[in-house]
Order: sequence, then structure tokens, then C-alpha cells
Amino acid sequence: MNLVKIATVFFVSALILSACKDKTEEENTPAPASPQLIFKFAFDSTQVRLNNFGQPTTVPAGHGALSPHFNSISSHYIELAQDSLTLLGAGEILYRAPETNAGGSLAIDFNQSRVVHEGETFYSVPISDVNPGTYRWLRVSLAYQNYDVPLRASGFDFTGTLASFIGFNSYITTFQPKNHPVIVNGNRLQGYWAFEMNIFGTDTVFQGQAPGTTVPNPINATSPVPAGSCVVTGQLNGPLTITGSETHDIVVTVSLSNNKSFEWTDANGNNIYEPPSDTVVDMGIRGLIPYVTY
Repeated sequence: MNLVKIATVFFVSALILSACKDKTEEENTPAPASPQLIFKFAFDSTQVRLNNFGQPTTVPAGHGALSPHFNSISSHYIELAQDSLTLLGAGEILYRAPETNAGGSLAIDFNQSRVVHEGETFYSVPISDVNPGTYRWLRVSLAYQNYDVPLRASGFDFTGTLASFIGFNSYITTFQPKNHPVIVNGNRLQGYWAFEMNIFGTDTVFQGQAPGTTVPNPINATSPVPAGSCVVTGQLNGPLTITGSETHDIVVTVSLSNNKSFEWTDANGNNIYEPPSDTVVDMGIRGLIPYVTY
């Protein structure tokens, strides 16, 4: 083989190796992450305590109330609304949890629900998938909450864990407030709850149905929500403008008011929850403030 042929072979070989190397490097290089719109939950017992119409309210006479310690929460629906005139469903619907007819009527499928702790990402969507626009209100339909509540039973003080289903309707097979499994295998309407406490080494669970669930909506006059939907509405701390050309994540921290959100009829007037003489009347969230971080 003459020198020209040898040089040609080496040149062609180098081109092939270079092409293979470039292709391999390209395949192994991760695509740049798409900026995300991220939703997280926070709980604030100092946030204003609101009624269903978004007005500040106090605890009624003859009732007791406390600010529970939250363990986890789940949502069924997330929607951004352009303004206070935007009707429910006419805004930018970002999330809807899985639903099922397994229990008869349509219900949230609790088995497929995402349950998160405070500060954990609940939902994330590429900003490029969100319609450009300016949004001023957030609607979040809450589905499930789990928190600890101090109580007194037989003269002794304990801490119990409450699992509360506050969505419009929930299909539940089994769940655990804390350690003890509760079997349902059916639908439960908004306000169903189970309370677990450990009394001298024995786990005890009792269940109930709250007659009401507070769902604050400050724009009820112009944009009402259906009764029993648990769609809590809150004004963003500043207008959220989506352009579609964002290069960084946007985080929306959904701050929920648990200011005396656990409420009962107080038979002894001592503001100490003492079942069964004290009856739970409300366990709804008492307000929502969405904080946007760029």
C-alpha cells in the first residue's frame, strides 16, 4: 500500500471515530431542563381565620377550636384565574386528580391521590404548557388532610391523629390515620374523618362525619364555587405573568391558614377537645394565600 492510500485510510478512520464520539456524547448529554411551574403547600396558624365568604371570623360561643399540627395534605384540583370575574373552570386548569366510579358515584380516587408534607413539591408542570397570560387568583380544591390534635379522654391528656377527607366525594379502600388501618371500600362525602389515638399502648380509632367544612372564597359574589366542592380561593401576592419565554422555575407556595381550623362543640367550656361529649363541627381550611417566587 502506497503512502497516499495509507493516509487516506487513516483520514477516513479518524472521521468515523470522530462522528461516533460526537454521536455518543450527544446521546449521553441530558437535555436542558424545562422551566417548571411548581406548587408546594405550607401551613400558617397565624394567618387570618376566614369564613366561607373570605371574611375574618371568630370562634362561635359554645365552641372550642385549636390550630392543629399538619402532617400531610392532598389536593384534587388546581386552577389559575385571570381576575375576580373568572368563573370556576374558565381559568387555566393545571391539575385534576384521578377520579373513579368504583364506589357508585364519581369520586376522588384516594388510592391514586398524591399526599405530601409541608414544603414538598405537590405538582409541577412545564411553564411552556401553561397558556401565557396574567393571573391574579388561585383556586385549589383540597381533598385530604392529616394532622395531630391534643385531646382529653378519661381525665388523661393524649395526642391523636386525624385523617380528614374534605373533597367533594372520596372513594377509599383502606387508609391509615397513623398506624391503624381503616377499611372503607366505598365512597365517603366531604367531611368524613377518622381519629386515631394510642391509649396506654392500644391504638383506638373512632370515625365521624363533620356537618360542615369551611371553604373560604373572597370572590364569592363574582365567582362562586359549588357547595361541597372544597375549592379554596386566594389572591396571589402579586400578579403572575406567564410569557412562555421563562428560563427559570416559578414556585407557588400555597399557604393555608390552619388558624383554629379544628372546631368542636365545647360541652365543658374549657376549650379542650374531649370526645365523645365534644362533637366535631368543622375541620375546613381557614384561608389561602399563594406566594410566588421567581
